[in-house]
Amino acid sequence: MRMELQNYCRPKPLTKGAKLLISILIITSGHTFAQKQAQISSAKIINIDGTAPTVPVSPTMWGIFFEDINFAADGGLYAEMIKNRSFEFDDPFMGWQTLEKKTAPFKNDLNGKLLITNRGTSEPHRGNHRFIHIDLSGYFGIENEGFRGMGFTGNEPYRFTGSFKLQKGSALAIRLAVVNDAGAIQFKTAFKPLPATGTWTKFEQIFTASSTIDKGKLVILFKGKGALDADMLSLFPVHTWKDRPGGLRKDLVEKLYALHPGFIRFPGGCIVEGRTLLNRYQWKNTVGPVAERTTIANRWQTEFKAPRNAPDYYQSYGLGFYEYFLLAEDLGAAPLPILNCGMACQYNSGEVAEDLEPYIKDALDLIEFANGDTLTAYGRLRARMGHPKPFGLKYLGIGNEQWESQYFDRYKIFESRLRLAHPEIRLVSGSGPYHSGKWFDDAWSTLRKLHPSLIDEHYYAPPEWFLNHAGRYDNYDRTGPKVFAGEYAAHGNSTAAPESANSFYSALTEAAFMTGLERNAAVVRMASYAPLLARVDAWQWRPDLIWFDNLRSIVTPNYYVQQIFSLSKGTHVLLTTSADASLKGQDSLYASTTLDSVKGRIYIKLVNVSGTARPLSFRIKGLSSLSLGKCIQGKWTLFTADSLYAYNSLQQPGQVRPVYLNFGPKQNKHRQNNTMDKNSPGQFKACPLPRVEKKGDGRQLNVTTPGHSVNVFELSFAAPDKSK
Repeated sequence: MRMELQNYCRPKPLTKGAKLLISILIITSGHTFAQKQAQISSAKIINIDGTAPTVPVSPTMWGIFFEDINFAADGGLYAEMIKNRSFEFDDPFMGWQTLEKKTAPFKNDLNGKLLITNRGTSEPHRGNHRFIHIDLSGYFGIENEGFRGMGFTGNEPYRFTGSFKLQKGSALAIRLAVVNDAGAIQFKTAFKPLPATGTWTKFEQIFTASSTIDKGKLVILFKGKGALDADMLSLFPVHTWKDRPGGLRKDLVEKLYALHPGFIRFPGGCIVEGRTLLNRYQWKNTVGPVAERTTIANRWQTEFKAPRNAPDYYQSYGLGFYEYFLLAEDLGAAPLPILNCGMACQYNSGEVAEDLEPYIKDALDLIEFANGDTLTAYGRLRARMGHPKPFGLKYLGIGNEQWESQYFDRYKIFESRLRLAHPEIRLVSGSGPYHSGKWFDDAWSTLRKLHPSLIDEHYYAPPEWFLNHAGRYDNYDRTGPKVFAGEYAAHGNSTAAPESANSFYSALTEAAFMTGLERNAAVVRMASYAPLLARVDAWQWRPDLIWFDNLRSIVTPNYYVQQIFSLSKGTHVLLTTSADASLKGQDSLYASTTLDSVKGRIYIKLVNVSGTARPLSFRIKGLSSLSLGKCIQGKWTLFTADSLYAYNSLQQPGQVRPVYLNFGPKQNKHRQNNTMDKNSPGQFKACPLPRVEKKGDGRQLNVTTPGHSVNVFELSFAAPDKSK
């Protein structure tokens, strides 16, 4: 595998007839947004060499990192609407309440009682020990508050399911109702009889919301005489992602899909470690029938002080490893699971496992679950869950942000065992919680002598740090382990509004840093922003890439930067210089260039975060095999904001977004009547469109970028028309 990586990164010259896609990202910085955008008279020359040796860009270069923080799973991506559906929280009735006669929305005579019962480890619910027992004569009801309420969209269908066991002789019926936050009934179903079989039986009812409610509650009303047991009381939208019953929230997955990620890292970082080893993430508890999965407290439940603490934050594991693998497949992304290495979080208990064998077996069994044929135990389990075909796992992370000898010693054992059993799997190790310092240096010094395919680096830092470290990887060893920039985000100014931490300025500085990642594709093979998701009314950490509530979700300026890089990733890096030096901050400019040898297009990404418009001339050589006459067509993606600290919110989701302008001989000539412009405000009509001209044996692209803007110039080159 190491030989494979070395061959993949070896520079290769471009073939004469290769089609080229060039991605160029320039970033300028240095002035406040309020400064007048003064035109600089002379254009800066930037040289792009299409004849120099190139380095491949990894297909997994830009990806996403999912961690269950900020209610990202239960109450978020996992579309379950009922909190504590199986009564497995430490407080078994948290999220629920029984209806009281004085406050009940129904004018019925309530007469019954409820008892929490623990079945122990008896089947069929191996990891689900509790259920509720209800005796009633007349009416009895319970109410669930959901995750900060429940969101219902008018005219949309919802599926309620429950597992019930009625005592023989009981004659009971069930009604569902949705009430608003004032307790008033918004819509309800008719009573439907429950089967009195004396055994656990699944009940299902689909109903349609008659109105839109953002913070509703679900009432379950029973009628009749007798006794019943109830468990796994669940409510999902019918229209989840791909309409899968018990699936993922459609609008959130659609936003992930639009990023076109090369990989997805899961199930997180710190939750993999756990506050204690007992609280660590154990993947085997997250697969198999959903009703048998073991609910545990989320480690972010108490990590922060009020009001950021969340005593009702648990992991039901309805979103488990099978669902993560399936999501990766849906997104066309390589799965990158992270496993515990026998260490709890060193900032919490710091305990280590004396016996590593169970942890190593978990890793071996996971590879079998993902890749094994259906004759193996875990391959057979995967098939029973609905996926006979292997998932094609290629990467596996061992540990998260651990440090010093207790981690290195354990990683070495994992590496030895896994390399022997599965040399095809690329192992990911970690460099600790910081981007520099003794722990970081010790990690690289030690791990370089071992053989991880990638070393995970994390950096949460002020925006200026990202501007100052675009050259971070210029001098990294090209022959050693590759870099996985697994968690990064610029943490700058913010207000009380949760989404304000995702300012346009933070996105610009991340883009500057990302040019350095891209320029150093020989070293950096994967990168992902973190965290990915956050509930606006239940977050613990910010900034985050996507914000949501019960009904709405919005993307941030940082999201758009990630998308820009992902959609113009290219296949190879080209040498880009000004005055014979890579652009990593000189004259407030940052640049990287990639090409795609298949699509036959040129992408020029240009970001200007200074307060002045910048004329720039890109002199491109090495494209003589393509026709660059009147057949050039292009698209300009322009991303700017009214203020450096502008941000998108649930109330104003479109404050910061790209606009799209088409250019070429026809569009440049008839600019004011360019009907091909998409989503372009009128003020951008004043922006001069890019022009391409012949320059010696190459071509020159002349552009002027507005102050504080991210730009992508996409050019299409057609073959010459030989019929004329």
